[in-house]
Amino acid sequence: MNPAFGGLSAYLRSLVPALAAIGHPSEILSLDQPGAAFLPAIPAPVHALGPVSPGYGYTPRLRPWLAAAAGRFDAVIIHGLWQYHGLATHLVLAPAGSPRTFVFPHGMLDPWFKQTYPLKHFRKWLYWWLAERRVLRGASAVLFTCEEERRLARQSFPGSSYRESVVTFGTAAPPDNPAAQRAEFLLRVPGLHDRPFWLFLGRIHPKKGVDLLIDAYAALAHGGAALPRLVIAGPCEDEAYLRQLRDRAVATCPAGSVLWPGMITGDVKWGALRCAAAFVLPSHQENFGIAVVEALACGTPVLISNQVNIWREIAEEEAGLIEPDTVEGTLRLLSRWLALDEAAVHAMRTAARRSFAQRYEIGAVAHSLVAALQASLPARAAP
Repeated sequence: MNPAFGGLSAYLRSLVPALAAIGHPSEILSLDQPGAAFLPAIPAPVHALGPVSPGYGYTPRLRPWLAAAAGRFDAVIIHGLWQYHGLATHLVLAPAGSPRTFVFPHGMLDPWFKQTYPLKHFRKWLYWWLAERRVLRGASAVLFTCEEERRLARQSFPGSSYRESVVTFGTAAPPDNPAAQRAEFLLRVPGLHDRPFWLFLGRIHPKKGVDLLIDAYAALAHGGAALPRLVIAGPCEDEAYLRQLRDRAVATCPAGSVLWPGMITGDVKWGALRCAAAFVLPSHQENFGIAVVEALACGTPVLISNQVNIWREIAEEEAGLIEPDTVEGTLRLLSRWLALDEAAVHAMRTAARRSFAQRYEIGAVAHSLVAALQASLPARAAP
């Protein structure tokens, strides 16, 4: 549940109270350290069983906890693949037949990983045949966040069989305090002085295409274009990779044009999204992109690659611009934005807010998830 690990934590933090509001309380079983500083802020009971072994996440405490507590629940959702928690849940709950289990892969069946990391995929292939396929096959449903994710998942392990269901995914609307949020962000990044900027917000990782963004920005700057500044905000676990990106920006972009505020959360994050001229994500692989949806919630247009799985919905609703995940594609994204007139930008902002309200607001997300679960749960007897 560490917020530094990406969008799943944000999704669960907003989903739990939305589920409770419609009569479905839930609890979270995690592999965090029990004393982790971020746990008290989570709006649900959290049972933290860490520490765990690195990588696979093994802990001997998991199966006994599940066996003792399972009777309290109607359904158990396994978030993510390739770690011990999925196999342990299957081994404990499948023989009992209740509660029903569901699996949320969160993009971990995307064939991009197979193509980009063939050695890792070979190890996953072995684990798939030894364990993971049984976890998915034994689940009442495997839940996908959009049609594109479901379609792509079938390419990673052809011939696999499991029950599929697509559910709405999203997050809560931002707190309604835009002026204070903008002020908080500008205090955190005073170098902007209310100047326009493009925003990358998320975990800084090679798959996110930050290098493409820097190269495209540099190419535009060298072409003489008057550019917004570029703010690259987010955590990075690989210090060497972050240093490489920062050196790249210093070497190729105008002095002071690329800003690195690090990980931002809360009002600072919402202020960044509200202040940004546009949100930019030229990712090579993005299952959904909670930050994309958070930008839409703020009425901020999104400039994304066609490897972000909700790109078709964004294009259909004219809430942003789409191009391939290449330097040339990212350059076109930024150039197309610069060519928009004020009326077109205003229309895109309106479309962004409408898209969020209709597709991704957490209330609709909670109802969609409950409907998917109830479709696979046994009917309750009348009182």
